[in-house]
Amino acid sequence: MNAMTEVKAPLRILIYALGGEGGGVLMNWIVAAARAAGRPVQATSVPGVAQRTGSTTYYIEVAEAGTRPVFNLVPMPGRVDVLIASELAEAGRALEAGYVSPGLTTLIASTGRTFTTAEKIQLGDGRYPSDRVIGAAEALSKEADLRDFTAMAEDEGTYISAVLFGAAARALPWTVEASRAVVEGRASLAGFDRAAGPGDTDGVPEDIDKGADAVGSLTTDEAEGVARLPDHLRGVASLGHERCADYQDQSYADLYLERLARLSMEAGDDQASRHALSEAGRRLALWMCYEDISRVADLKTRPERFDRIRSEVQLTPGQHLSVTEYLKPRLEEIADVLPTGMGRRLRARAEAGRSLPFLGKGRYVRSTGPVGFRLLRAVAWIGRFRKGSLRYAEEQAEIAEWIDTMVLALKQDPAFAEALAELPRVRKGYSDTALRGLRAYRLIRARIVEPARMAGFGANSADRLRGAIAAAMADDTHAALDAFLAPAGGEAAA
Repeated sequence: MNAMTEVKAPLRILIYALGGEGGGVLMNWIVAAARAAGRPVQATSVPGVAQRTGSTTYYIEVAEAGTRPVFNLVPMPGRVDVLIASELAEAGRALEAGYVSPGLTTLIASTGRTFTTAEKIQLGDGRYPSDRVIGAAEALSKEADLRDFTAMAEDEGTYISAVLFGAAARALPWTVEASRAVVEGRASLAGFDRAAGPGDTDGVPEDIDKGADAVGSLTTDEAEGVARLPDHLRGVASLGHERCADYQDQSYADLYLERLARLSMEAGDDQASRHALSEAGRRLALWMCYEDISRVADLKTRPERFDRIRSEVQLTPGQHLSVTEYLKPRLEEIADVLPTGMGRRLRARAEAGRSLPFLGKGRYVRSTGPVGFRLLRAVAWIGRFRKGSLRYAEEQAEIAEWIDTMVLALKQDPAFAEALAELPRVRKGYSDTALRGLRAYRLIRARIVEPARMAGFGANSADRLRGAIAAAMADDTHAALDAFLAPAGGEAAA
């Protein structure tokens, strides 16, 4: 009897990708390279529809040349040799499912993020902590190649699948050149070559100083206004200035810089003051660019939005793109963009429970059609008269009051100023979301900020303000905030 020959187990490769990223193409490249190397190979896929554009897994087994293996159809936890993830949250899913083994798995994952629906619907910062996923990936894998492959793909004008294939090429049982031979297209080859070379795999995403670039794009007068601000504030200031100019006009952007300059004059050089000033600069820009119906209509009809949608759906020549918007205009939103007097009369009508025809009901508008597009552009055009509107007057009054309190806090209690700089977080969105945020803001201002200001702030005022902000961001009904501000439980909650 001949001695039994030991058959080496197939190489097991698992791919986690999102819809539209070319995960199927990556799978086909690996299969084609395996066949070119004379190796038996099998590939299966399981589509997904729940996350973002849909996460899909692809499983590939590659056997030794000249063997007749029996392949598995699905991966088994703890038995994956190479795991490729196009997004950090997808790598986290694979880690949680047990597919990554410390003594076996080579993990290749992009540190770039495409936020999940669960992350985006949170009132506060709902992002999953990337550093925890990165730490787990490095600790639980045999080898980890963690880089921002998404950014690499964008730099080369290709899909992330080409870049991931380049990164995985050294972990496959054939030469890098053999993998490269199955890739077609100049951009795909450039992406492959970018990742196939030696790279920094420390797992830390590159931190790009966008502020310096933004300063360089300003005019001379604008750059001088930014240059008068502290060094640590210039990046935020330049981006905020650009946003305000895009939102309204140049004078509005200059007003943003004037407000920042006033705050910076009162801020000290301690860590708390520096952080308060930077956070205030960021929140002020967002607040000054509040979303009314004109702003929403403008953003929905910009050419770059349609270009992005065409890219996301991979529109090909000869195909037609149709985008339908769901709008639910409310009487209060119409009142917001009208002149102050008219707006107040219309708002009083809404408060009395009276409405107007065609308002308060959901409407479908095709923004890619001639009628729908012109309708939305007409609404966006109203934005040029925003400075005379009811909401503009109200927003500017509250911004001015917030800045006055910030100035006092920066002088007397930098810790309170840090917390106060974050208070505009509770104001966000439009329609019902904006109304709920406004209620929370005014409650916190009346119950915590104003008493603290009148008392010259105090030892626990900053902690109490932070607690109220956290409570306001905990749920959209603000039940947690109401409980926090209740007379019997407020101090205990803080």
